[in-house]
Parts: sequence; structure tokens; C-alpha cells
Amino acid sequence: MRPQPSVESILQILNFGSLNVDHVYSVKRFVAPGETLDADAYTVFAGGKGFNQSIALARAGARVAHAGCVGADGLWLRDELTREGVDVEHVRAVDAPTGHAVIQVDPAGENCILIHGGANQSLTTDHIDAALASLSGEAAVLVQNETNLLHEIIDRSAARGLHVILNPSPLNDAIERAPLERVDTFVLNRAEGERLSGESSPDGILSVLRARHPRAVIVLTLGEGGVRHVDGTGEHSAEAESVQAIDTTGAGDTFTGYFVAARVHGESVPRALRIACRAAALCVQRPGAAASIPVRGEL
Repeated sequence: MRPQPSVESILQILNFGSLNVDHVYSVKRFVAPGETLDADAYTVFAGGKGFNQSIALARAGARVAHAGCVGADGLWLRDELTREGVDVEHVRAVDAPTGHAVIQVDPAGENCILIHGGANQSLTTDHIDAALASLSGEAAVLVQNETNLLHEIIDRSAARGLHVILNPSPLNDAIERAPLERVDTFVLNRAEGERLSGESSPDGILSVLRARHPRAVIVLTLGEGGVRHVDGTGEHSAEAESVQAIDTTGAGDTFTGYFVAARVHGESVPRALRIACRAAALCVQRPGAAASIPVRGEL
């Protein structure tokens, strides 16, 4: 078993992640099967879990590079990352439509999302190896599940002794086939925790995941219930801030980026959790995903 790299020693983060165009529709309620419903508003945003998390990391002050794919219709997403200070050397243009999402948002700020992977499914092992080879010194790899080759990303990153951070979203068979025993840090929400553990309570989720992955850090977000963090030294928790949500899209990505950045910057676990909860609270009070992510100075 390889030793777990210390997150506090990490100097840079490589994010293998999706790059999407988000089509957001404001609706009075979510569309039911067989129903046609008028939307109150329509907006286009830059998005994708990978894109959002790179933006959150950058706005939190982390040194971050993004690896992923876009089509010719999504080259503007690469430009957006560059403007935020993200290294886009390993964002490649491919012969496929850019990934996109159709998002319904109701008056309570809850969302319902349909995703088409498009170019996000075009990663190759050569692309992965080239991105990993560009890293120098202590580094972490962050990955979600909106691209292909999840298994290869985790395996090849772990083989290089990198700290592997997984946000297992969306949940599908690729997660169940992935080498989760090689993950150093899991950041997941309650629904993801329930599916991975087979338990419904936070205590049960954490107990099962800790038993299966005893050397890993488990960060379980619980929405209004706050967040719990467990590792080999014990448990910490933080309360969610009470705010009026307008749009919850991107809140989890904001939390992930800010939590990881805070830990990389040497913040204690309790303070990192509070910082990430504060950032997520600011995010949900604004429309959109990446557009709603706060900059560090707002916290």
C-alpha cells in the first residue's frame, strides 16, 4: 500500500474534468413525463462539474491546470478558464460537439439536470499521460465522473504517487468499476454516499465508507445539514449557512474547489470546512453555475 501524500504539501492541482455549455431554464416546477411546460426564462452559462471546480479552485487562490476536451463550438470555454488563471495546456479541441447540460431551476432554487457528454467522452490514455507528465513536485489530481476513462485517470495518477481526489458524480457503473481503493480523498453528497455505501443515515454512510477505505479522507456534504469530515485521526463537522437559495446549481462544485484549495493552503480541517460552506452559501444566492462561484475576497 502506497503512503497517502499529505494534502498540505501539494503545490498544484490537475483537474481532469468536463467542459459543458449549460442551457438553464427557469420553470415554475419541473416538467413531468409527457408534459410540455413554458419556461419563464432561458440563459446560457459555461459549466460542467470539471469546469466549475477548476473555476472554484482558481477563485479560491489555488494553482490549477485543467485537462479535458471541447468541440469547435466550445473553444470559448477554454478562453473562460484562461481568464480565470487556469492552465489550459491540456484542454484539447476534438471532432465532437462540446458537452452540454439542460438544466431546469424552480422558484426554490432546486435543479433538475440532463447531461450530454459530447467531447467530454473523448479523453485518451495518451492525453492523460501527457497531462500527468507535465506535473512537477507534489501535486494532486481531482476527478469527477463526467468524462470517460475514470478508471485510467485514477490508476495512472495513483501509480505516480499523486494525491487522488474523487467527486463521484454522477453515479453510474463507471464509479462502481473504478479502483476506489486508490482514492485518497472522497468528496460526495448524501445521495452519492447512500449509493456507494448502501446506508441511508450519515452515520451509516461514513461507517461503511471508512471500513472500505480506511486510509482515505471522506467528506460528506449534507445540504442544509452541513458537512462531515472523517479520516484516520477523527471527525470534524461544520454547519451550513442559512440563506435564501436562488439556484443550487454549482454549490457542490464550489464547496469542493474551496475545500481543496483551503487544505492545500494549509488551513485546518475545521476552518477549511467553514470556508467551503461559506463559499457554497454565496453560490446558491446567485443564478448559474460557474457564474455564481464567489472570489476569495467575498468570503
